[in-house]
Amino acid sequence: MSKKALPRIYDKAGKRVPVQAKSWYALQASGEAEQRTIEVFVYGEIGYWGVTANQFVLDLKAMDDGVSPVIVAFNSIGGDLFDGLAIHNALSRLGERCTGRVDALAASAASVAVCGAHRVVIAANAMLMIHNPWTYASGDAEDFRKVAQVLDQTMEAIIAAYKSKAPDIDEIELRRMVDAETWLTANEAVALGLADEVGDGVTVKACLGQGGVLQRYQHAPADLLAQLDEPPDGDPELDVIDPPLVPPVVDSAKLALMITQRCTAAGISNLVEPLLSSTRLESEEIVLAGLTRAKAVNDLCVAARLPEFSAEYVAAGLDASAVRSRLFDKIVTSGKGFEIDNSLPLADDPAPKVLAKQPDPTSIWASRQATQSGTAHGAKGAR
Repeated sequence: MSKKALPRIYDKAGKRVPVQAKSWYALQASGEAEQRTIEVFVYGEIGYWGVTANQFVLDLKAMDDGVSPVIVAFNSIGGDLFDGLAIHNALSRLGERCTGRVDALAASAASVAVCGAHRVVIAANAMLMIHNPWTYASGDAEDFRKVAQVLDQTMEAIIAAYKSKAPDIDEIELRRMVDAETWLTANEAVALGLADEVGDGVTVKACLGQGGVLQRYQHAPADLLAQLDEPPDGDPELDVIDPPLVPPVVDSAKLALMITQRCTAAGISNLVEPLLSSTRLESEEIVLAGLTRAKAVNDLCVAARLPEFSAEYVAAGLDASAVRSRLFDKIVTSGKGFEIDNSLPLADDPAPKVLAKQPDPTSIWASRQATQSGTAHGAKGAR
């Protein structure tokens, strides 16, 4: 550790455990302007890993009007002591209009912070935990002596914070309880003066928040540790409300052009209007599905020799199965008696070959005889 660096003071534990459970911090104002109440929720670790004093003070300052009651609800395993002291002093400056509320657990630095409120209300089944400060350091013997001195000084700051809330508490007994890491019930905290009133109880299991960090303490109650293995209940105030779904912006002109171009390319321009009607240009996915369906419907109608029904079926949004059924009914009831043939048409019959006429010897001889006979008769007549 650098000799110039101020050590950070944490909870009393031998080893820092990574925080795995959820934590949250919120500040809100409710009511009308005349009866406005500012409510702050410190649910989680205090300090660098959760709610810092700087964040707390700035947020409160931005909302505080100087007159409205302020309620600060705690459910925290603690954290950085100096942040806890800063929150303690910030609450103390609010005066009588500030109420600290322990909803489930105010341990370590959180117990220091809540004692800064003018009035502290602790839930019937909530707990307050007080203990010695601790830190970790490295360096030589002189470094460790300085760290020990800082721990002694911070111990006095812790005692002063508790006594500011309970001035009549026995200091010797207080130091003994702090040194022993003492877990106080609601009634015990009120009896010591560290709380003023026992309020309505809440489900402690739902308010543990920093479950993994709770295991760092030496004397954490067994019933609280046992609850860490149980599934956490949802926090009604923290339920995430999904934003309303925003419908995607559809370019109708682009989709209409797509239908026109693809129908023209497929030779089904007569189906453009029916497709525009059936798809309503709702989305590109619907238009593409409609184009595929329209082509299948047209092919079926053409194969059945009933192409005039393709536009009607596409406009109705019928799929291929429904179209087959309707075409079958039309063909059966028409009485034509032909069946659907999806095979490719046969090629045209080839032209017949012209064959040369074979010579007929008998016909040729008879023709010659007739010619010769005619010549002979003519010669006799001339004599």
